[in-house]
Amino acid sequence: MDNKKNNSLAINNEAVVQIAGIAALEVEGVAGLAKRPIQLRNIKSLMNASRTSHSKSVGFSTDNGAIILDVFISVHDNVKVKDVAEAVQTNVKDKVQSMTGNAVANVNVYVDDLIISEE
Repeated sequence: MDNKKNNSLAINNEAVVQIAGIAALEVEGVAGLAKRPIQLRNIKSLMNASRTSHSKSVGFSTDNGAIILDVFISVHDNVKVKDVAEAVQTNVKDKVQSMTGNAVANVNVYVDDLIISEE
């Protein structure tokens, strides 16, 4: 009799989206998450998303098992946008890979808004 068990682990896509959203917000210079453009194929999931969900700001897809994320952010006006976007890419990729064990193929960062500080 074979005592080996077939164990599997499934991570909900929403959990990956939450990790990515939190990781993006950790980067200095990010003012917040921005709403991603609505696509008709995603409208049902966006309507069902909770208020605390990052699914309105982070898109999730896979390609041959590797994760692809689209992260929409707003940045402060006193930062180098390119540097912030690259830091978001790195932090999101590192956090998602380390927390899920799944490979991240791409993190596409879209800077949707610039927040002007009031002085």
